[in-house]
Amino acid sequence: MVTPSEKKSNAPVCRLRPCALLQACLLWTLFCLAIWALNGGIHIKQFQPPRPKPVPRNNSSSIISAFDMGISDEEWQRLQKAIDWPIPDQEITHLSQSTSPVHSTFSIVGLKESYKVGEKISVIITARDHNKNLKRYGGDYFKAKLFNAKLKASVYGEVVDHRNGTYSVALLLPWEGQAQVFVRLEHSSEVVQILKKYRESSFPRTHFSGYFEGPGPNKTRILEVVECNLKWGADGSWRKGDCCCEHKDIKTGTVWQCERPKKLSCDKLVRHSGGRLENPLNLFEQQLFTQNLTNVAIKGDKKIINILPSTAPIGTMEKCRSGMTTPVPAGFYLNDVWKSFVCNTRQFSPAQMANCLKNKIVYLMGDSTTRQWFEFLEIKVPGIKRMDLHTHPGGGPLMAVELKNNIIVHWRVHGVPLRFGKVMPITDLHYISNDIDEIAGGAHAVVVFTYCAHLVFHPITFYVYEVAKIRQSVVELLSRAPETTVVIKSGNTAGLKVCWICKVEYKIHPEDCYEGFIKAGALAHVYSIFCHHTEPSSYDCHFTMD
Repeated sequence: MVTPSEKKSNAPVCRLRPCALLQACLLWTLFCLAIWALNGGIHIKQFQPPRPKPVPRNNSSSIISAFDMGISDEEWQRLQKAIDWPIPDQEITHLSQSTSPVHSTFSIVGLKESYKVGEKISVIITARDHNKNLKRYGGDYFKAKLFNAKLKASVYGEVVDHRNGTYSVALLLPWEGQAQVFVRLEHSSEVVQILKKYRESSFPRTHFSGYFEGPGPNKTRILEVVECNLKWGADGSWRKGDCCCEHKDIKTGTVWQCERPKKLSCDKLVRHSGGRLENPLNLFEQQLFTQNLTNVAIKGDKKIINILPSTAPIGTMEKCRSGMTTPVPAGFYLNDVWKSFVCNTRQFSPAQMANCLKNKIVYLMGDSTTRQWFEFLEIKVPGIKRMDLHTHPGGGPLMAVELKNNIIVHWRVHGVPLRFGKVMPITDLHYISNDIDEIAGGAHAVVVFTYCAHLVFHPITFYVYEVAKIRQSVVELLSRAPETTVVIKSGNTAGLKVCWICKVEYKIHPEDCYEGFIKAGALAHVYSIFCHHTEPSSYDCHFTMD
């Protein structure tokens, strides 16, 4: 429940029970994303890109402590190490100094005439600037994969940063036939530093609208629309002075501020919508972000790799369960079907899906990507029907039932900050941790959530705070009902220009308290999907765990 207040309120502290969940972040090997080697012995000067013209109003993120985030100092140190990223060793003042996708190249090391299934090849990536000079430092965000378009086959490789302008990739050869290497520059190291700078700032890049409505004179209704935003930390107000109504969620402590309406009181906030995006970049930073420098394939060795059959088995038949480690790569596509190296997967027919969900209540929470899961189940599960809850089909909440097998599926969007363009009742926006607290749990309950895309323009410390709250709720749910199935779905590729931010958010989510972890961004990369909303056919691979 959110209660309004006209006084400023600090974000409260939540102390979590001891749990090493966040430690799992250090072990993540997201097969769609590069995990970069750390080299603490190299002294690198701090890179400070030119300051944006609209100077950030404050940077409260830098003064937020681990205590404020509800985690221990040790956990915060581990997280900072996990999301550490190499930085340039000099200040970048000209576009020509940044990494050029035109002049950067890749080559296959010691290519042989043929290989056997299960062997690996090595690829070297060489980063150069626009003057064709070899880069002297790392930090570029490259992605690499092996593919065969005719076989509809693809596998991801881990990119290792050697922090000297070169990168190496080991690519597994998991299918029989032919293959080629593909490498693209997602973000230059210079762009990553700009993303990092604004990710750590509380500069309000996203603006929201709050709709206050109440009775007026002569039985009329008054409607006032004002600007709203997140307040994060003691000094984290995006407006100064006695400007705003503060709506504080009692359980999570999250504070949502709205400009005080002129005629109505603070308790008359009834609806919410996402507003405009504000670009904080100066002209030089905008040049670095141009489309021809972001998410661009680089030139390299296009030789055909011949792969012969092997008698050695590849893959696993082990049943999927919680706590399983994720290798790199975690699987591959062949004939447009996902083959997992983590545990046994299979394609489910509609009838098998219905049988799997028999006597289950499925709680889908998060954003529009979990809504796509809801819509996918509507299409695939025979006899399932959506109930008319008199809500917007894109904003929810939504509910579908299948009476024969006693299946109930819910979907609800998470609470503010939320960038949905449609106007939604504020009472329909629930924080994920609060909703999990309201679930009794049990063998019949399946909880699935995602929490990524709508947080990319807010401080990383706030994201840690929110994830810590969700973690606490999951721990308590599994304590009272250990038979409950809990699955976390990572974010999709949420826009080409913020992909690195999503990568950082992936590393903050713990895995070891969940039955499953669906790495949608990884599957999208291997599948060559570079958009926030993937095609319905790609969701088949999300429902293949045995």
